[in-house]
Amino acid sequence: MSRISIRSHAGEFIGDLDQSDISNAIWLSPPITLETNMLGGMMYCELPLDVILPKEGRITELETGDIAYWPGPSAFCVFFGPTPLSGEDGKPVAPYPVIRIGKMIGDCSRMDDIGDRQRIIVQPML
Repeated sequence: MSRISIRSHAGEFIGDLDQSDISNAIWLSPPITLETNMLGGMMYCELPLDVILPKEGRITELETGDIAYWPGPSAFCVFFGPTPLSGEDGKPVAPYPVIRIGKMIGDCSRMDDIGDRQRIIVQPML
């Protein structure tokens, strides 16, 4: 797994990425400054990547802490809590199919404090 840091004014959050082409493209990039969009317990940021996206493995039902890539708008996503489409169990549900690429480490519920239209820095941890 490849570890990343997500830094914001609300603190630093750590996640592990899998070994997919999407994850490798993110991890091998220099630090990336992104602007957040919030949708309930889902944070997503536009991040176009020059990789071939797999057709299979796209899902809408996730777990708290999942990191994903949303092919439609080319967005990096973190699911840190219930989303507007969540059921009674409170598990995050993406509005459109995403590709799971990793998992946050520890409690990521404070990501809600980052807020909408804020800057974050995503960078590899060596």
